[in-house]
Amino acid sequence: MPFQTKFQPIHLPHILLPKKGVDLSKWAVVACDQFTSNPSYWEELKDYVDGDPSTYHMILPEVYLETMGKDMIEEINQTMYKYLNEGILEDIGPSMMLIERMPHINKKRLGLMFAIDLETYDYNEGTKPLIRTTEKTIIERIPPRVKIRKNAPLELTHVMLLMDDKKTHIIEKLYERRSQFKKRYDFVLNMLGGHIRGYQIPYDEKIMEDFMSLIDDKDNPVLFVVGDGNHSLATAKAHWEHLKKVLDEKELDNHPARYAMVEVVNIYDPGLSFEGIHRVLFNAGPDFLIDLFHQVDKEEETWVYTRDIGKQPFYIPKSTANAYEQIQLYIDAYIERHKETRVDYIHGDDELTKICNEHPGAIGIRMPALEKKDLFPFIKEQKVLPRKSFSMGSATAKRYYLESRMIVKEGYKK
Repeated sequence: MPFQTKFQPIHLPHILLPKKGVDLSKWAVVACDQFTSNPSYWEELKDYVDGDPSTYHMILPEVYLETMGKDMIEEINQTMYKYLNEGILEDIGPSMMLIERMPHINKKRLGLMFAIDLETYDYNEGTKPLIRTTEKTIIERIPPRVKIRKNAPLELTHVMLLMDDKKTHIIEKLYERRSQFKKRYDFVLNMLGGHIRGYQIPYDEKIMEDFMSLIDDKDNPVLFVVGDGNHSLATAKAHWEHLKKVLDEKELDNHPARYAMVEVVNIYDPGLSFEGIHRVLFNAGPDFLIDLFHQVDKEEETWVYTRDIGKQPFYIPKSTANAYEQIQLYIDAYIERHKETRVDYIHGDDELTKICNEHPGAIGIRMPALEKKDLFPFIKEQKVLPRKSFSMGSATAKRYYLESRMIVKEGYKK
């Protein structure tokens, strides 16, 4: 019998998609937390979109987060209302979306999009919710994101959750039946994002039961863990916790902000790869590398990189989790002592060396990839990894914004 719970963690949202005639190759753009040290990526994307309807106008790329102002947030909100009022977005009804993503040739990743009840998720350490964070949540990073979400009528998402389905009997079985579902989109993503297809799936009690059957420990139940978008989901939770204080009992039960849209991927999907997230330090002194070499266990070889010395061997702990923990603790302590130093998180070896070559004095640290099999057991022990400990694929393989949903009840601005 499937696990029973006070709250139903899975919710079918009223999904909004662009109307027929909108150029989807311009509409969908990559997650806002990518290419944070590469503004040229976003400038090229802006030129490509060229004022056409696009989710680019509905998000704030994090490369611009430090310069964010009220005008930028207001412009995003107004664009959302504009698209709603002009009929750019159409409601396809309460649904799931079965997603087939091909980020590269001969590599396919399947996902299922729906919404989750934020009452079943918690990012605080030591808690035991059905939906759990995998990485340490930096509380200071949430308020700027809440400012963006606070008055936004729509939610776009790049949050990806992972499920532990060794039998591959949920998403994979739905994909085998894809001809039975209505195909809603099928196109090539911009900026080398690959190809994507989406199939609309109506409510199905069997799917809900299949998900709940994944829970094998009633005393320590885990349904999903966060794969990507940890701070975005934490922002949705923080916004909901604040909003709850001013809602009556009926509104608490059905307010759309109680939910957050996500894409769920099976951790055993052969098209899902875990990649390391590298570190780049800017304005660090010569003491940084010297002390770092003495702070970590020397078991497995990787490398560090600077423009002047190129690649140099660097030894890290054999345990991936320990490697991230030791290196991140050292970086955090160093930045605390050296306020002029900052860190960025980079996907891909080539991007790491490129950033270092473009910034004299920058120090790149190549990080290892987390083993898939280690993640769920680690989280079930109520542990969390340091932030940015693993990436589900390269930067261009991340979620592209495409679907949206309403998160306010007042309706559209006239």
